[in-house]
Order: sequence, then structure tokens, then C-alpha cells
Amino acid sequence: MRTCLSAALIVLVALLVPASAVAYWADRQLGDADRYTAAMSPLATNPAVQEVVVTQAGRALSGQIDAGPFQGGVDALLGEALRSFAGTPAYRTAWDAANRAAHTAFLEALTSGHGNAVTIDLAPVIAQVKGELVDDGVPFADRIPETHLSVKVMEYDNLGALRKGFRMLQIAGVWLPVLTLLLAVAAVAVAVRRRRAVLATGVGIAVGAVLLGIAVAVCRRLTLDDLPADIDRAAAGAVYDALTAFLRTTAWVVLVVGLATALTAWLTGRLRRTP
Repeated sequence: MRTCLSAALIVLVALLVPASAVAYWADRQLGDADRYTAAMSPLATNPAVQEVVVTQAGRALSGQIDAGPFQGGVDALLGEALRSFAGTPAYRTAWDAANRAAHTAFLEALTSGHGNAVTIDLAPVIAQVKGELVDDGVPFADRIPETHLSVKVMEYDNLGALRKGFRMLQIAGVWLPVLTLLLAVAAVAVAVRRRRAVLATGVGIAVGAVLLGIAVAVCRRLTLDDLPADIDRAAAGAVYDALTAFLRTTAWVVLVVGLATALTAWLTGRLRRTP
């Protein structure tokens, strides 16, 4: 009976390892503005992401300038200036500000219960870009009005369900990892042969880490396959990888811990048998 209970607890631990990692990630990574911004910050230098930002910003800024018959030339100059701007520290500052604003809007939508869309105000970014363009002498750049420019970054038909799921993950992020650890300890404590239980628990933890890695990879493929045709796949993949970097790192760390635990238990048993 004790052996069966220990085995059941080990299986449960293996299943809870990926769930615990995802819950902690949602609560402490996605739910924290500083960690979210830090995760997205390296994307400022990603070529695919830069190209998307330059294109979208160019369209937004061009729409704010009425240059008459010179519109084509102004648009070309804006594109060149934006590409040059994308390599500056000011761009990285603007990128971080935009991501912090997006995180605030996203979290507000998930916690306030209002609306099915997430929008961000690009006014601070537009103002900074305008200043850079004016300083560089780009024609008509001074005509860019410093007005609020709201951009829809997400629209979801059933955001209410997403809110409930996110809230559950936030709650689970506090206690689920602790519960998983306690169940691992219990699996060893109730076992008749504890050394074998330690070995099996280590293997179970390692299996859970593998499941986590597989889940991240499968979700990546499903997410990219489900994107609209006009979304740049390379940029979207870079964003997904940045957001899930914590989960991939966690999978490797937990895998090493699990295998090290199992190996230690196995070696201990071998040494005890050595005369």
C-alpha cells in the first residue's frame, strides 16, 4: 500500500512540475512589469523585430504628416531616419517604454474586467522619435503632432475566460510549487524503500522537466501557426522565445536537479553494496 501511494505521489509530482513552472511564470514573470520589460528588452536589437517596429512606426508617423506632393519623399526619409534611429540608445529607451506601457495595458485588461481589447498609448514614443527626427533635420518632422496615438495590440473574443485563467495561474503561482515540493518529500517519506523512492522521485522530476520543455516547444509551433498571414513569423517567434525564456531555463535546471538526485541515490546504493 505504501509503495503504491509513493508511486502515485511521484507520478503526481511529475505532472505538477510543468504546471508549477507555468503558474510561477505567469505570476512572477508576466505579472511583474519590471521582469516583463527586462525579458522583452533584448528584442530591441533583434533585426526581425526592428523591421516590424520601423514599418509600423513609419506608417503611424507618415499618417500624421501632410506633405502634399512631397509625401513620397517624406515617407522615404522617415523610413531611413527610423532605421537609423533603431540603432541608438534612445530607441532602446523608447522600446522599453512601449513594452512597459503594453504590459500595463495588458495587465489592466486581465484584471479590471473591462473590454475585450488591449490598447497602448504611443504618445511618449512618438514624442521621442519626433525629437530625434527634428534634430536630424528630417523635413516636415516638426509637423508631427504630439497627440495621443492609441494602437490596438490585442483583441480577444472571450477575454473573460482568459482573465479567469490568468487569475488562477496567479493564485497557483504562490502555492503550487510549494505543494509540488511537499508531495515529493511525502513520496519519499511514505515509501518502504526510501532510497529507491528518492531515485524514482528524481526521475519523476526529470520527466516533469522534459514535459515542460515539450509543452513550450509545442505551444510555440501552435502559436506561430495560428497567427494571421500579415504577421511576421520571425518577429513573432523572437517575441515568444523572449517571453518563454524563463520556462526553458527552468526546464533545464529542473532536469539537472532531477537527474542529479536520481544519480546520487543510485550511487549511494551501489556504494553500500560494495564490500
